[in-house]
Amino acid sequence: MAYFIDYVCFLKKNNNNFPFLKQGIGILLCDKQTDGGFLVHHFLSFYLKGGCKVCFLGLQQSFNHYNLVAQKLGVNLSAAKEKGQLVFFEGLRAALDILLDDKPDSTLQASSPLQFLSSPTASLRSLYEFVCTSLTETSETTWKFPVLIIDDLSVLLSLGVSTENILNFMQYCRATLCSKLQGNIVVLVHDTEDLGDDENDVVVKSLCYISDLILHAEALATGHCKDIHGQLKITHRTLSPTKTEKNVTDIFQYKIQDKNVAFFARGTSSAVL
Repeated sequence: MAYFIDYVCFLKKNNNNFPFLKQGIGILLCDKQTDGGFLVHHFLSFYLKGGCKVCFLGLQQSFNHYNLVAQKLGVNLSAAKEKGQLVFFEGLRAALDILLDDKPDSTLQASSPLQFLSSPTASLRSLYEFVCTSLTETSETTWKFPVLIIDDLSVLLSLGVSTENILNFMQYCRATLCSKLQGNIVVLVHDTEDLGDDENDVVVKSLCYISDLILHAEALATGHCKDIHGQLKITHRTLSPTKTEKNVTDIFQYKIQDKNVAFFARGTSSAVL
């Protein structure tokens, strides 16, 4: 959470708006030739501390991993789960349970949000229904607004889900979360444009088109630097066809520390001065 405060102060200092507090928006996190996982932890801790109801689809790591990182940022995920603020879906464990279940048409496969694993061509309806149930069965006076966080969407492609089913799932989630419930969606996907992964490229480009805000973490073009770990492009998009504003992109550099991430304008780090 500390690095989020650093980032907020940086935006205010540079007369920029802080868009993450807005409701009804879709936020896309991309990483290219670097690990953008720190952004996921960043948003998870931010929304939990902000009093939002969060449904977290952890497809990449175990709950213990996220919990250990969250504790460094001042958030206890176990406590958030117990009080009903956080609904955590551990995709790795759920996928393993289904793949090891040799009973056809078992209760486990029928009830799991990942039941599509038994039929890769199936839609993600069960996963969508899980998200809706997790975020709608809450008193409106308890939490500020619902938030869906997915880490990361590229895993579904690795599991054999088609791009069509993934994009349909995201469109349904956006219609329900952002439009109907005035909540937010945060999703991480890997940018593999240079690797020739056509299916992943379609997902990334399609999500860019429907996202209000895009945070793109990438490695430095000049190579490894111990004092600068990468740069972050933040694009504020105008989705309404009636508006004439152009998309605005800000570029920052960052350094990941143990309990903090320092943001600074390009060329202003002490490492390059």
